[in-house]
Amino acid sequence: MLNRVILIGRLTRDPELKYTPNGKAVATFTLAVDRGFTNQQGEREADFVPIVAWNKLAETLAHNLVKGRLIAVEGKLRVRSYEAKEGGRRYVTEVIADTVQFLEKKSSDAKEQEEQDDGLKDPFAEEEEKNFDEVPF
Repeated sequence: MLNRVILIGRLTRDPELKYTPNGKAVATFTLAVDRGFTNQQGEREADFVPIVAWNKLAETLAHNLVKGRLIAVEGKLRVRSYEAKEGGRRYVTEVIADTVQFLEKKSSDAKEQEEQDDGLKDPFAEEEEKNFDEVPF
């Protein structure tokens, strides 16, 4: 069986970073993914997909992503349910991120902010450059 999801879209808000009681980092955000067509009024529509990232990936994303940033997310689709406080069962569908690629460079304002925030930088940029020479075609 296969459960893989690949999405490309823009963040609708900055990631929210929290920690579980046992210290695991978890970041949540929503990705706006354009549909490949326009509606009857000629407007483009989008799907808003909840994304969850765990551990080091969660911390990296929370420190490097901002609203509007274009990214690619690869992960697994998860559907979970819980009992609501007012009764009834609630269902949640979300993507659990395994890998995230930053698809555009940060703006100059974001770079300046990054330097002020302890010199954080895009952790995937160097990895992309290293792997570029290893492409077999």
